Amino acid sequence: MRPPAPARTLAADLGAAEPGSTVTLRGHVHRRRELATVAFLVLRDRSGLAQVVVRPDELPDGGLPPEETVVEVTGRATPNAQASGGVEITSPRIVLLSEPAQTPPVELWRPTLDAGLPTLLDHAAVTWRHPRRRAVWEIAAAGLRGFRGTLDDAGFTEVHSPKLVAQASESGANVFGVDYFGGAAYLAQSPQLYKQQLVGVFERVYEVAPVFRAEPHDTVRHLAEYVSLDVELGFVRDHRDVLDVLRDVLAGMFDAVREHAPGALDRLGLVLPVVPAEIPVVHFAEALRRVGAAPDEPDLAPEHERALGVWAREELGSDLLAVEGYPLRKRPFYTHGWTGEPVEGGPWTNSFDLLFRGVELVTGGQRLHRHADYVAALEARGESPASYATYLEAFAHGMPPHGGFAIGLERWVARLVGAANVREVTLFPRDLHRLEP
Repeated sequence: MRPPAPARTLAADLGAAEPGSTVTLRGHVHRRRELATVAFLVLRDRSGLAQVVVRPDELPDGGLPPEETVVEVTGRATPNAQASGGVEITSPRIVLLSEPAQTPPVELWRPTLDAGLPTLLDHAAVTWRHPRRRAVWEIAAAGLRGFRGTLDDAGFTEVHSPKLVAQASESGANVFGVDYFGGAAYLAQSPQLYKQQLVGVFERVYEVAPVFRAEPHDTVRHLAEYVSLDVELGFVRDHRDVLDVLRDVLAGMFDAVREHAPGALDRLGLVLPVVPAEIPVVHFAEALRRVGAAPDEPDLAPEHERALGVWAREELGSDLLAVEGYPLRKRPFYTHGWTGEPVEGGPWTNSFDLLFRGVELVTGGQRLHRHADYVAALEARGESPASYATYLEAFAHGMPPHGGFAIGLERWVARLVGAANVREVTLFPRDLHRLEP
């Protein structure tokens, strides 16, 4: 019968080990230092760092293994106030679990990575090992946990929609075409059409999945593939009900980061924003006036968003600001018209963008739900309702008033950690120029 493997102790738990007890750690060699009479090996695992003290007669054959070699270390837990967690490993037996590692493209043992973005991205499988880099995605993972947990508690059902579709998910030609058994298909720009249909089934749905945009943007905020956190809910009165759910979702995401990724926050020196009980809202027309833009502008430019972010922070005490009522000509065909108090200009819509620290983070709003309205909206845009027959079927058979939103995960993380470029927080980014690694 196969003997059991020695119980593994994680670096973060080493401080709780009984002094003098034998422990086994497994991980990468993070740093090694050889002095005249003693050597030090710092081991890195998923939980943190642990120091190993190695006497000359305890060195493995070939000496201390190089950085990034995977090892197993069994030794004595010895109190040392200078060591991480107050405990180090002495009298070690070091066993290599991989070949001696090649020299990494960056020095991962340094507190910060002094490397340009191309180097970080070209060698992503290695550079993500750095504790500060890894902290970024630990925050993302905790945020996803909060996203799902908040919606699960609110009666939502997680769904998964096709990523190979027969037509563009949204108006426009910025789609990736693919060969589908000799026919034409596209990578989905959004789960929008499917999540609306599923409101008629489950009433409240959400999805976490990649979306694809063949937009030739080469900016610090755009990707050709990103993770979209999509939500759709039925029986809403208007877009403000959707915004209320979004507020709770964001609060849940930040709370989950506090609970599940405190070490990552410490490594990055981050203080999370406080989500107000009610997110401040400004109408699009008023937003244009505040930033000095022409009243017929169809959208907010990045510099407008930044200015509004400063205003929200200084005057309203909020990192979050919702801009509602975007012009109909800027929104997709399924967007519901404005039902609030009359505002000069327009026509406006029951839609919004949420700005987070001066950058658009979320687009959302109320959708049309009557079949006749969809037929009229498509015809007004010169599109054939017959092209959307399978989508419109759900509305012909009765759909509740509904709305939803989508959060770009990478953009949320970028704003949270203060990254200058969304690629810094994307595990393996895809953009206009990058298809590898």
